[in-house]
Amino acid sequence: MLRKLFKTHTLRNLLFVLILIGVASGLGYLASRYHVQRDVTYNTINSLEPGSIEVLKQLDGPVNITVYATEQDERLGDIRKIIRDFLSLYQRYKSDFNLVFIDPSKDEEKARAAQIRFNGEMVVEFGGRSEHLTKINEPILTSTLLRLAHTRDQTVMYLDGHGERKLDGIANYDLGALFGAKLKQNGFHISSLNLALAQEVPGNVSVLVVTQPQLDLMRGEVDKLLRYVERGGNLLWLVDAEPLHGLERLAEKLDLLLPPGIVIDPAASGMNAPATWSLGATYPPHTITRNFNLITAFPSARPLIWNENPLVSDDSKNWQHNVLVEVAARGWVSRSKPNDKPGDKPRFDKQHDTPGPAVIAMALQRRINDRDQRIVVVGNGAFLANSYAGNGGNIDLGLNMVNWLASEERFINLQPRAAKDSSLVLSKLQLEIISGIFLLFLPLLLAGAGIYIWRKRRA
Repeated sequence: MLRKLFKTHTLRNLLFVLILIGVASGLGYLASRYHVQRDVTYNTINSLEPGSIEVLKQLDGPVNITVYATEQDERLGDIRKIIRDFLSLYQRYKSDFNLVFIDPSKDEEKARAAQIRFNGEMVVEFGGRSEHLTKINEPILTSTLLRLAHTRDQTVMYLDGHGERKLDGIANYDLGALFGAKLKQNGFHISSLNLALAQEVPGNVSVLVVTQPQLDLMRGEVDKLLRYVERGGNLLWLVDAEPLHGLERLAEKLDLLLPPGIVIDPAASGMNAPATWSLGATYPPHTITRNFNLITAFPSARPLIWNENPLVSDDSKNWQHNVLVEVAARGWVSRSKPNDKPGDKPRFDKQHDTPGPAVIAMALQRRINDRDQRIVVVGNGAFLANSYAGNGGNIDLGLNMVNWLASEERFINLQPRAAKDSSLVLSKLQLEIISGIFLLFLPLLLAGAGIYIWRKRRA
């Protein structure tokens, strides 16, 4: 009897419909309970960078974005849809990422109160602070969220007046075009400090950056710098393989030995880099190097040595020191500088050179005046200079150092990346080939296939 029923055409169709409805209902229920998304685009334009996702995880509290935009824009069309689709990427990872639209043409009073100047302008609010945005992409918005996440104003000052690298300078020797710009992008305030004019290092300085002076510092200037260290000030010292010009007393204060010579790393020569470059690839464990796996490049780095047996032991025993970057496992420290050209193969001199590995960056930390004092010393300033900062993870490492010095550990390794390239540029020949395929070849192919099938059926 059942066989006869299942052989009935109508019953089979009914059973198929019931199974189809059951499967569709089950899939609908699962889709409402469990959200799974996969971005299969070539450059993942529909997903956020891991750094942006980590920034959202660090934001404790709602993010409110008010967009002042008309429903239609003469140039962009439905501008609200464009903004809504983009911000949905952020809402996917943060449920209290709130979005409100206001039409400035219909509510002029609110737009005027918010000082809105452009159609599509946004006001981003977090933690009682706000910023206006007139352009929108992932690096811009994530950088804005990073700045707003800094709950207190952080000031980074750099020593000036003796030919040092400027943290806001644009010359090749300076640090401002890339590294300094990133610091500003991340919410740090940058200013210079001339100790010949200032009575002392200001008390509101979060981090003082000291780079290689080209002229001797006066004794009184060094005294002010040492008093800043004695009071517990945080310091980033980028010391090049050149004369210290009065900073010898700072090295003594920190119990650092700065032997002469330049690190020679065969790993750099093997990658067709100049012989005087050294490469950082693996890093000892520290907060600064947490989850850091980028290669860094240091042109003409000098070695650093911690003095384990200082002659003067006032408060130096309180320091905890950690190696940050160790290079040239198969290299050495050369007393004579070789030619700085790719392809050169320097030779180890047993009489004058010191075999590697060599430490070129270290972190110092101690407890003083009921607070943590932090100092980072790097035997190279060029790695953050405008000419070299774009190599590998140089900027990322420098930002990690400043974040740690400013006690902003939660922002370490949370750097926004460049905007993803979603454009496709084709040459005139390529466009003609594509047009020929779709407008001529494919239609002829389909027409030929149709004629072939028609003639075969008539035969």
